[in-house]
Amino acid sequence: MRDFRRRLLARPDALMLELGAGGELLVARLRTLLSMAMLSMPLVNLLAGGKASETMVGLFGVVLAIVLSQAWLALARQRQRHRWLPWATAAYDVSLTTLVLAILAVDSPVTGLNSMVVWAFYLVSIAMTALRNDGRLTLFSGALAIAQYGVLAAAIFALVPNPDQLASIDYGTVTASNQIQRLVLLALMTAITATIVYRMQKLVDMSGTDGLTGLPNRTWLVHRFPVMLDAIRGQGGSLAVCLIDLDYFKRINDEVGHLAGDRALRHVVGVLRQQMQEGDWLARLGGEEFALLLPLPLGRAWERLEAMRRTVATQPFAPEHGAELMRLTFSAGIASWPQDGADLSQLLRRADLRLRHAKLEGRNRVLARDP
Repeated sequence: MRDFRRRLLARPDALMLELGAGGELLVARLRTLLSMAMLSMPLVNLLAGGKASETMVGLFGVVLAIVLSQAWLALARQRQRHRWLPWATAAYDVSLTTLVLAILAVDSPVTGLNSMVVWAFYLVSIAMTALRNDGRLTLFSGALAIAQYGVLAAAIFALVPNPDQLASIDYGTVTASNQIQRLVLLALMTAITATIVYRMQKLVDMSGTDGLTGLPNRTWLVHRFPVMLDAIRGQGGSLAVCLIDLDYFKRINDEVGHLAGDRALRHVVGVLRQQMQEGDWLARLGGEEFALLLPLPLGRAWERLEAMRRTVATQPFAPEHGAELMRLTFSAGIASWPQDGADLSQLLRRADLRLRHAKLEGRNRVLARDP
């Protein structure tokens, strides 16, 4: 439960936010489709013998929803990610439902509180927050729905002078008991959706993190890199992609075992982390291969990585307690944006080419230029 609360209340990490941005676009498209589909509801109500006033209110709500859904969709499609947008649209989804119920209640209080078709859109609004991978949004949407509907119900009970106005043939009788039950249902829906978000966050976290070293993995890097590149481009900075591969790592596994090989990987990661600075990112791509992203021009990136190489080489590794120390080294290739490539695949390809040349030239070296 401690982890459940921590994840729901914490701001999502870079990967989760990137997936959430895609989720916001999905929600915007879904909202547009739902708004279009809702056009049939006022017509069905009219054909089924419903009141003309209810049909007009429903039609007003649907037209408003269609117009605003197009505005939200246009914002969600923008390349720029607006941090306030998910919060604004979550509040809009809930508040539009409350607005339609309030307008219905002006003509008929019992309709405003017992129109289950409209009320169900509270549940839809809460459920859609799961697509954004942010537990805070789910809790916000659920709390807002409970607060708004609770205030609406309390206001109608306080303002209606005659209890007979809270009963009708079509919508039944409004009682304090059934209104409290609906608030409980909103709370349950919020809890269920929050649990789904928590589970999704755990799965994304597992898919984006290397279990052995705790570093981000290739999946994380692929999703994170475009965001990082946009930030670097906006600041007019530089970015170096360094590909690191441990030398003769297979020999460690063969001579002292795979458990010792795992400890060797964690040892190297620990040494590299001690020398990293703010803005640096280290990811494990697989096996003994790592990617280090440095917000530096090529020359300075080479100096930093060369210093890391020397430090790793001077800090031997103990395969197990009391065992003879083993010296670890790595080879690396560096590619620079935008000179060596415009995207991650091009930069990794150029860095890998230089890494191979470093291996051919005797290992334990860093190359930033083509031979």
